[in-house]
Order: sequence, then structure tokens, then C-alpha cells
Amino acid sequence: MEFGLLLAYLALGTMAVTPIYYGSFASVKWPKSKKKNTKKNLDADSSSEEEESTNEPLTLRDAYLFPIIGSFVLFSLYVVFKLLDVYYVNYLVTAYFGFLGTGALTIVGVLIIKNTIGIKYNTYKIALLKKAEEIYSVNFTAIHIAAFFLSLILTTFYVATKNWIASNIFGLAFAFNAIQILTLDSFQTGITLLSGLFFYDIFWVFGTEVMVTVAKNFDAPIKVVWPKQFFGLQPEEALQFTMLGLGDIVVPGIYVALCLRFDHNNYLKKNPNAKRHSKFPTPYFNTCITAYILGLVTTIVVMHTFKAAQPALLYLSPACILSVLTTGLFKNQLREVFTYSTEEKDGNKNEKDKKDKKKKKGDKDSSESEGDEGSVIQRNIKTDDKTSDISGTSVDDEDYVEISAATESTNAKSKKSKKKSLKKKSK
Repeated sequence: MEFGLLLAYLALGTMAVTPIYYGSFASVKWPKSKKKNTKKNLDADSSSEEEESTNEPLTLRDAYLFPIIGSFVLFSLYVVFKLLDVYYVNYLVTAYFGFLGTGALTIVGVLIIKNTIGIKYNTYKIALLKKAEEIYSVNFTAIHIAAFFLSLILTTFYVATKNWIASNIFGLAFAFNAIQILTLDSFQTGITLLSGLFFYDIFWVFGTEVMVTVAKNFDAPIKVVWPKQFFGLQPEEALQFTMLGLGDIVVPGIYVALCLRFDHNNYLKKNPNAKRHSKFPTPYFNTCITAYILGLVTTIVVMHTFKAAQPALLYLSPACILSVLTTGLFKNQLREVFTYSTEEKDGNKNEKDKKDKKKKKGDKDSSESEGDEGSVIQRNIKTDDKTSDISGTSVDDEDYVEISAATESTNAKSKKSKKKSLKKKSK
């Protein structure tokens, strides 16, 4: 094997594993600190809340639909490239992905700058209000502004030059954000998704020319590439590239991230008072990401041997699935693996939210009832002003009872006197 080609394969492997590793850890959410609300704890909680996403996890239904929707989109792109001029299609695609890429790069840039510099910064908030009620809000810092402008510069450079290095940076940013945000709700969903895309990849790569045609003509950062001859002065048009689709990174990546969250969940069960961001054992994560690397190596070896494109998920899906099942069997935790669900983990949070809503509703009702009582008191005071000498006094609940009682007794006496007068008249 030539040195340039070996370097290309190593580069592809590195670019595949890097977003999976860091995206998996970014997807782990720590519970809020139960300790005293010191400034340090509040700052830690608020900073983590900024980065947490509220996206719904992928369910079993989504896993069944994924290969179907993916096939529809893939074939639609194939038809578009066959019927329309590739130049104009890629022009629109470039504008669209340039817009998305700016946001993705900003998010990654903020994380890198925060972890690199490590300085305190002020947080600003822009809120959209309607009748004093917050509809939407955005929190940002000076770091966000700096990262945004840097991303804008890189986006402009990519749109103008279509440089392959800039394209790779966009692709890695997309992969990182997808692995961080897209979460699987259970291992059943993950296994179903990988199994469905296993057959999807085989059909569209081996059965048709659709996958290869779209990958070659779709000039957008949906893949990472590396030249086979990296060294030497050659124009970019003359370079030959090896490539790996982002789907072969993101789909196994969200499964690897699920393994890490499962490890984290097991750790918190044994250590409920663990400090935020403390280290924890990661047997399932280590096994799964190792299996992914071995599956990727197998893909490259087969591709190099037969000189033909290979569906990477043909090797990656079984590797990732079997790694979890083997680890669960070895640790005698297969039941825990198949019963684990992120919805159960978030159940307490949902119950708490429901309780808070009920409490707020109760407080609102009680305040309304208190307001009604207040108006009743005011009306009674006005009534009592006519029948007794209490005008101008401040009245509390006890006074209200006394006033009501006094009024009732006065009314009773007046009724009795009326009855007596009627009896006298009748006589």
C-alpha cells in the first residue's frame, strides 16, 4: 500500500472517531447540583443549561421510518441530478449548507473557546415578550459573537473556493452537533435503526448506482474526504480523494453516545451524590467505540482489496450491536440493557414539571379566590356602613366574621320586630 493512500485511510479514521468521541461526551447531561445554592453551583448549573437541548429522543417508530425516508430522499436527489444541471443544483445546495454550517460551526467554536480559554464571561439575554410573557429567548456571550464571526469568515471562504479542508471542517461540525443533539430513547431503538440502515446501505450501494452517483455529484459537506496523494504540488482538480459519508459517522455515533449515557446512568445509580463532571467507568462506551474502529478498518481493507465502494454500515452495524450485547452478557446486565430508557431517566423531571404547573395553577386559583374574597369583604363593609358605625376602619378576616355576625343579628332583630308589628295590626 502506498504511503499517501495509507495516510488517507488514517485521516478518514481519525475524522470519523473524533466527532463520535467528543459528541458522545457532549450528549451526557448531569443532574443539577443538590448542594447549597452557592454562586459556584449556580454558575455551573446555568452554564450547563445553556448547552442542554430539549429535543425529543428518537423512538422505535422513528427507527422504522428512518430507512424509508432516507431512501425517498436519496432517490429524489438521484432523479434531480439526472434531470437538472448539476451546477445549479449545487449552487442552491451550497447556499443552504452555508447557512446551516455557520450555525454548526458557531456551536462547536463556542465549546472549543470555552474549554481552551477558561475565563469568566457575562451572559446576555434577548427575549421576545407578549403581554409580559416570555415567548422565546436567546442567551449569548462575547464568545458566541466571536465564534459567529469566525464561522462566517470560514463559510465565506468555503462558498467562494469549495476547498476540501473547509468542507471537512463543516462536515465534522455537522457530525458533532448531530451526535450531541440526536439521542436514542433505548437500545431497542438503536438496534432497530442500525439493522434497518444495514439493509438500506446494502441495497443502495450493491443493488443500484444511486448511492455512489449522489455521493460523487452532491457537492456539499455531507462527507469527509482526503486526497490519496497528499504530498506534492498538484492543483485540487487533479487530486483523487477517498471519502466517508457522514451517515457512516452519525448513525453509529448516536448509538455509541447511547452507550456512554448508559454507563453514566449506571454510575449515578451507584453514586447519586457524585460531583458534576466527575470521571466514571465507561465499559459499554469503550467496547462500542472500539468495535466501531474495527468495523471501519474492515470496511477500508475490503474496499482496498476489491477496489470497489463498500457500504460501511454492512460492517459497522453488526460490530456496534454485537459489542453491546457481548458486554451485557459478560457483565450479566442484558436485562438492564434492554430495559434502559432515557424516558425513564427524564420521568422525574417530567413529573416535577407537572407538579410545578399544578402548583402554579393552584396558586393562581387561590389568588383569584382571595381576590373574590377581598371584593366580598369590600361589599360587606359598604353594607355594614349603613347598619353600623364602622366606616373608615381597616378590616381583616376576623373583623369580617364579626361584621357578618353583627349584620346577621341586626337583620334578625329587624325581622322579629316586623313580625310583632304585623301581629299587632292583625289583632
